[in-house]
Amino acid sequence: MNVHVTGNDVDERTLAIVRALKGLEGPLLPILHEIQAEFGYVPQECLPVIARELNLSRAEVHGVVTFYHDYRDHPAGRHVLKLCRAEACQSMGGDDLAERVKALLGIDFHQTTLDGAVTLEPVYCLGLCSCAPAAMLDGAVHGRLDIDGAKDLIAEARR
Repeated sequence: MNVHVTGNDVDERTLAIVRALKGLEGPLLPILHEIQAEFGYVPQECLPVIARELNLSRAEVHGVVTFYHDYRDHPAGRHVLKLCRAEACQSMGGDDLAERVKALLGIDFHQTTLDGAVTLEPVYCLGLCSCAPAAMLDGAVHGRLDIDGAKDLIAEARR
């Protein structure tokens, strides 16, 4: 959804999500995923609500949010480009590809282009090791990526 919201709206929407999922075994990760799906990121205002409802400390919830790379603390761009940083992709030129993609976009990992089109994120294995280097654009995986393929993905995201 990618909407920045504040105050009571966050509390109410967070509370609805937590109450719907807290009966699950190990509900914290599904709750965080649903919150990120709802808001486009995990707003800091959600953490005390989650902690209270799950009888956890704020530190525990914060620790989980910051441990997993998939959770964002700010809204992403309209498209999210994830570049694999795992060893197989690195061995097949992933480091050079990442540097070239960062230069093309004019941003670093965890940043969004000024036009709001693309957020660039590292990911530590997409499961395409035999097709390295790999990337994911908005959930669609792309293997054997070279700079021309990366340029095509960026052009697609900027349309």
